[in-house]
Amino acid sequence: MTTKTYLGIPRHLLEWHPIIDADRCIGCGECLDFCANDVYVLNEQTNKMEVAHPLNCVVLCDKCATVCSQEAIRFPDKEQFKQIVRDLRQRLPRCACSDSNT
Repeated sequence: MTTKTYLGIPRHLLEWHPIIDADRCIGCGECLDFCANDVYVLNEQTNKMEVAHPLNCVVLCDKCATVCSQEAIRFPDKEQFKQIVRDLRQRLPRCACSDSNT
């Protein structure tokens, strides 16, 4: 089994995924229909969207937030996230931080 990486950093170390504001979400499923990466699922008990597979989210992609009419989806700050990536690339061993994007 191959570990997903972003710029050589194991994907599970990167906190990049959508965060849903349950108070704003109306369960319309626009994000589910838009995202081809199986990130979202509809919780049929609450009739709200949930992030089911956060590691499936493409790093630095935030396009699903633009299709949410209720503005219920947000992401981490991109500039702060980029700094975290730079820090991790310096801290992790060279063999773990090759320039691959898988």
